[in-house]
Amino acid sequence: MTAPEVPPVLRVQDLVKEYGEGDAKVRALRGISLDVERGDYVAIMGASGSGKSTLMNILGCLDIPTSGTYLIDGADVGQLDERQLAILRNRRVGFVFQSFNLIPRMSALANVELPLVYGGIGQAERRRRALAALEQVGLTDRVHHEPNQLSGGQQQRVAVARALVTAPALLLADEPTGNLDTASTNDVLEILDRLSESGRTIVLITHENDVAAHAKRVIRLVDGEIVEDRRQGPVDGPPPRMAGAAR
Repeated sequence: MTAPEVPPVLRVQDLVKEYGEGDAKVRALRGISLDVERGDYVAIMGASGSGKSTLMNILGCLDIPTSGTYLIDGADVGQLDERQLAILRNRRVGFVFQSFNLIPRMSALANVELPLVYGGIGQAERRRRALAALEQVGLTDRVHHEPNQLSGGQQQRVAVARALVTAPALLLADEPTGNLDTASTNDVLEILDRLSESGRTIVLITHENDVAAHAKRVIRLVDGEIVEDRRQGPVDGPPPRMAGAAR
């Protein structure tokens, strides 16, 4: 008996996004189509105004396209109402933002537990899963620290743990190293590398070639269109560390 076909984590077809009307209309995305298979690690690159942030918002179900279809884990986003979209975002997408977006007066542990609170998970299970996620990012000694007691790199690692705690189908990272120094950048990228090696599906939005070099696939946007979609060759051993990184 033939096994059922496993859908890609992401399937985007003829995606168009327009803003404004008449002479002021701007077409931010111009018919984007792409699939992201389970376990892939994709970097989406482009200059300011290329459409990469618009695409990220749609992939994260934070915005809707003007036309075209978007399926995540087989679910057609265009057929979902607001409540269903909120549930999908909480359960199937883990977000990592450039600005961390941690709650200031909550501990690292409480910040990581937050998506599970919204998901209705009981306290004991929340605590177990949050501690496991913080262990994954090497912060078991910082679980009770608040964001202002953590370095920028540690805050971003808390944000990665928060993104992982729901075991999402997709980890979506928007310029995750944009506010970090070189050593912290390497720490975060090494965590993403390990997650990729373990089979996690990652889409990374970046404008930095050094960051995109860690991905298995690079998609480049110009004026709302894909102008390059290429696989990066295998590298023997882990990606090289950037100059000046702490060991």
